[in-house]
Amino acid sequence: MSRAPRSPEAKKDWGSDDSQTPILHVDMDAFFVSVELLTKPELVGKPVAVGGQERGVISAASYEARRSGVNSAMPVARAKRLCPDLIILPHSKGLYGEVSARIKAIFAEFTPLVEPLSVDEAFLDVSGARKIFGSPLTIATELRRRIYDQERLTASVGVAATKHVAKIASAQAKPDGLLLIPKDQTLPFLHGLPVGALWGVGDKTRERLERKGIATIGDLAALGEARLRGLLGQAAGSQLYALAMGSDPRKVTPQRKEKSISREQTYFEPLATRAEGERALLELSHDVARRLRRAGVVSWTIGIKVRSAADFSTVSRTLTLGAPTALAADVFGAARRLFEAAGVPDGGIRLLGVRAENLAGLEEGIQLAIGDDGRRGRAEAAMDSVRSRFGAGALGPASLVERDGRAPSYPSGESAERSGERIW
Repeated sequence: MSRAPRSPEAKKDWGSDDSQTPILHVDMDAFFVSVELLTKPELVGKPVAVGGQERGVISAASYEARRSGVNSAMPVARAKRLCPDLIILPHSKGLYGEVSARIKAIFAEFTPLVEPLSVDEAFLDVSGARKIFGSPLTIATELRRRIYDQERLTASVGVAATKHVAKIASAQAKPDGLLLIPKDQTLPFLHGLPVGALWGVGDKTRERLERKGIATIGDLAALGEARLRGLLGQAAGSQLYALAMGSDPRKVTPQRKEKSISREQTYFEPLATRAEGERALLELSHDVARRLRRAGVVSWTIGIKVRSAADFSTVSRTLTLGAPTALAADVFGAARRLFEAAGVPDGGIRLLGVRAENLAGLEEGIQLAIGDDGRRGRAEAAMDSVRSRFGAGALGPASLVERDGRAPSYPSGESAERSGERIW
């Protein structure tokens, strides 16, 4: 069973001044696995994961499994190779959402300014709660206690002046910890961390930066904004420099209801190969991205839906991005990664879908296009304009053009709409 929450002193002490740190990032520890272990105490302390049994991907892994290299979104086959003793539990349908709803109700007792990122993490702005509940550090401590007392689950909390730093702090506090970063300690805290800790720095960007001798966030800041723009492009260079200097003006924005944009297609002749599936995903991804741009939103999470033609069994998978996007290239990249892990079911694919969720307004998110300088976005916006004037089939990626030279047509009555009109 999970331990009782530890004291704030369990992690490195950066000071106790929380007078200018109203932002909390609460992240449940190995949430899916921890929920499962509540009814399976005999598995506590063992390498456990939640996910597919023989195929599919890992949704969550215990810290014992993580020590062997097992991580979320990893294909099950690879996870088993890394950790032969891994115990994989199936998803408990509906259970995680029920627990998440109860935890979010605890958040709401302290502040109405709660921005959920997923079922197991959220930002809170407690600036208006001081007179009733005390300082941010006091509130964070009480939140962790209440979550454990009610659900017997542990949470890690980062307390900081901005959302970006609070999220990094919660990751540093894991597992089962609380970390306060006073405002005047923001730069010393950030600059000692690996550059990969910054939002928007994935593996490829990190490797690119490290080849230039940039190993820490401090190294990146020392390079200067102008040189970063030259190395990574105008948008990405400016954004990463601002984050490295502790600047993040985004506010905690409550989400009043879940929203998503999706498109799915039924195939009367099943898709039999991975190449056919990826080609279909590319078409679906472009349509979803076009709808995101039309709605003026970006997406943090991409999902796919794959239905077998043999037994009509359906697999759904999601992946949270390092930065939000409305670009088809990014949507397709995430969808293809999920599809590679899920594989082509026996008998082929009867239905395939792509979904963008965890939506945010363009002014709320951080949209990075490493090395692109906005060209991809402008190209896709131009495609939108042509399609709007001449029809959806007038223009598309060259890889979607049929061998006879015709562009694929979009069916009338396609199932892709905003949440509340069509959700899968």
